[in-house]
Amino acid sequence: MNSEQQKLKPTIGLFTAVTIIVGTIIGSGVFVKPSSVLEYAGTNNMALWAWLIGGFLTLASGLTIAEVGAQITRTGGLYAYIKDIYGSFWGFLTGYALTVLYGPAIIVSLILFLGILITSFFSISATWTIPIGAGIFIALLLINMVGTYYANSVQNITTLAKLIPIFAIVVFGLIFGGEGVFGHDVTQIILDNDGTVNFGRAVLATLFAYDGWIMLTTMSGEMKRPQKDLPLAMLIGILVVTLVYVLINVAIFKILPASEVYLLGNSVSFEAATVIFGSLGAKIVNIGLIVSIIGTLNGKVMTFPRIPFAMAQDNLLPGSRYVQYISKKFETPIGAHLVMTVLTVMILILSIVFPKIFDADYLSEITIFVIYFFYLASFVGLFVLRRRYKDRKRSYSVPLYPVLPILAMLGGLFIIINTFISDPLGAGIAIVGLLAGIPIYLLKVRRQQRSLK
Repeated sequence: MNSEQQKLKPTIGLFTAVTIIVGTIIGSGVFVKPSSVLEYAGTNNMALWAWLIGGFLTLASGLTIAEVGAQITRTGGLYAYIKDIYGSFWGFLTGYALTVLYGPAIIVSLILFLGILITSFFSISATWTIPIGAGIFIALLLINMVGTYYANSVQNITTLAKLIPIFAIVVFGLIFGGEGVFGHDVTQIILDNDGTVNFGRAVLATLFAYDGWIMLTTMSGEMKRPQKDLPLAMLIGILVVTLVYVLINVAIFKILPASEVYLLGNSVSFEAATVIFGSLGAKIVNIGLIVSIIGTLNGKVMTFPRIPFAMAQDNLLPGSRYVQYISKKFETPIGAHLVMTVLTVMILILSIVFPKIFDADYLSEITIFVIYFFYLASFVGLFVLRRRYKDRKRSYSVPLYPVLPILAMLGGLFIIINTFISDPLGAGIAIVGLLAGIPIYLLKVRRQQRSLK
């Protein structure tokens, strides 16, 4: 079957597009990040500013990418953008980084975290952590393979469900909380605990919490009205996430003094819910967190396979004929799903056998640094497209051009430079992992040249 016949049907409307953005961004960060952001911000005022600035930079990035995506409306997202703008080599490296390095690592980290949460909540033996997490992953995989409609339904339901405990904490916290939201300084406590106050690191922490906003673009080819709905979904989705992040932090500061927020660390949301709702509160947050991770995992399982699928359509992968296979019965990219599953299982096994070397959380953190190189290239690509097609009528143009694209570029540079400074070893490992993809590309090109002779 040739690439022209390999088409995924447009089934995604605006509402589902928004839930994909919200669902893939909001994971555990909404519950555990308030303390770490405060740890770098020093005051609750600056912590809230960090969340707002992080949201604004993410919105600038999303609206910038939306103009690129409104012109390149095929499946594949960032891979498709980089390939069409800069050529096959750079497109391959983008797809390779997302498919081989970042995607499997973040999926495995979600599997493990989900297993830990469920075994802890139900007081099950820790030996069941991996089987439970992996079992839910397989269930979501099967749902996605059976039909995009069902995967969309899971995404819609879990996104709405994860917002319920957040909404409860925000509403009841603002009404019944007795602390002051502004004007609390915990700088001295941080310094006494050998911490460092650095507003830039606080913004950086929020940017990692906002990550995931671009995953909708991998399914552009399956959107009913990508040129109209992609920009609108980016706007609505990122604004909703920013509002959620800011309000949950405001509510937590209203419930707990800033010093406790800092000292409680990752358990801050559980403690805030306990103060408001009693012992039931921690259970509410736990359930909300479990549902949240399931929704995030479903979003990753849904979107990541679209990248190798698009690469296979461009014949840039070994076995492209099989990777781009679409089930005639279910009309889903079965081949690409299986590729992502194999890579995910490999990382999962390696993380079990060599936990100190293949730490999925750390791998996902350092590889996202590499992905930001391609984010940055896509932001620059907007200027390239405007110059290349200066006479083309655009269905959508990024507002406040060129201010928002420049802000998006500055945000990308900020993450890249900060990672180089704070974790040069991790940055080096990530770059080596990226360069390892070059021989695969060269081998594929050589085989194509031989077949043409």
